[in-house]
Amino acid sequence: MHFPEPSCPYCGSTDLPYTAVSGHGVVHTFSVVHRTFLPGFEPPYVVAWIDLPEGARVFGDVTGCPPEDVRIGMPVRVHFTDLDGFGPLPHWRPAP
Repeated sequence: MHFPEPSCPYCGSTDLPYTAVSGHGVVHTFSVVHRTFLPGFEPPYVVAWIDLPEGARVFGDVTGCPPEDVRIGMPVRVHFTDLDGFGPLPHWRPAP
C-alpha cells in the first residue's frame, strides 16, 4: 500500500510487512506544479503517480528533465534526497 497506512484498508490487519521493490517504474499520470506548496520544491516541478512492476502505485516528483519532457508511460528510476525536517524523500528521474 502506498501511502503507508497503520492498518490494511481491506481487512484491518496491523501486521503489514515492508517489501523491497526494484526502484523502477513508469509514469502513470502527472501534473506540473507552478506554485510552491512545500519547502525545497522550486516551481515549476512535476508530481506524478508511478506504476511499479511489483503492482504498487507510488507518488513522487519527477526530476532530471524539464517538465515539458515528462510523458505518461515514461520509464523512471527512484533516487532519494534528504529534505530538512522531512528526511529522505523519493524522487523519480528518467531511466536510461
